[in-house]
Amino acid sequence: MIEGRSIFLSAGVPDPNAKHYMGEADTAAISALVSALLFVALGRRQIVWGGHPAITPMIWAYAEALNVDYGKWVTLYQSEFFKDDFPEENARFGNVIVTKAVEGDRERSLEIMRRRMLSETRFEAAIFAGGMGGIFDEYRLVAELAADATILPIVSTGGAAAALGAEVKASGDLVDELDYVELLFDRLSIDPNERRDATDP
Repeated sequence: MIEGRSIFLSAGVPDPNAKHYMGEADTAAISALVSALLFVALGRRQIVWGGHPAITPMIWAYAEALNVDYGKWVTLYQSEFFKDDFPEENARFGNVIVTKAVEGDRERSLEIMRRRMLSETRFEAAIFAGGMGGIFDEYRLVAELAADATILPIVSTGGAAAALGAEVKASGDLVDELDYVELLFDRLSIDPNERRDATDP
């Protein structure tokens, strides 16, 4: 894999009943964005993220379909605070980094995880899709700990990513482009002909 050319993914499907809810998201667009990222980058760039029970299984299945080593190309950080909700895929691969929890303190536990996640890897880009208040928490830590990373809030996915796009004055393609594959090839500067590291030669 290419050292220093990792991609941070901050994505989630908002829950209207959660206190960190920041607006309606387009679930189909979030799924399409994650699928596009995997098609464009998996096996070409390391993908690092904090997990989401609706998305982690999709990433694993996509890696299997592309014949890419999920354990090598995806690094997943999880807080021990949520251990009872870990997807079953977490137990099947050696790519999950579990960070310590502060008993009874969800927010502090998440901050510990995010700080470690964003300080242990050099990122060339950070992609934000859907999500709730945690999108802004992660964006601020990216700005602090990975200041050289290109910020890519995908506004059309809605949720907190749309609000973040407004805050950082995201440019037109991040707002209007619905062909996420073309958008990501361009914004991540990945050549469509670049070899993908498959598990079988």
